[in-house]
Amino acid sequence: MAVRLRMAVHGVRNNRIFHLVAVNQRQRRNAKPIELLGVYNPRLKPGESTKTIEWSVQRIKYWLKVGATPSKTVTKLLQMGGVLRPDHTLAPEAPKDQASKTSPPPLPEAGEPTSPQAVAS
Repeated sequence: MAVRLRMAVHGVRNNRIFHLVAVNQRQRRNAKPIELLGVYNPRLKPGESTKTIEWSVQRIKYWLKVGATPSKTVTKLLQMGGVLRPDHTLAPEAPKDQASKTSPPPLPEAGEPTSPQAVAS
């Protein structure tokens, strides 16, 4: 059974709470998890300046050790929380060189002819 660490969405609209769960990767997003690993509430309470996540680091490390794959979002959270190193094998790949991509030609400025066969009047 392939296990994935991912976020499950709970709560009403505009008041979401995310659970960090270990779940069979073939099941839907909010399916019954194998284990609840943490809770993330993105809403700030009055007087707070940072968002917090409560999780069980020991259980997360256990699931990673037995081969569970974290989603991209969970990987970023684990790196920010210090559970995973940024150079870890599960870390998302660095973006490829932007210069190698072909960029569209620059747009002509106002007053310049837009077609190659512009007629002078």
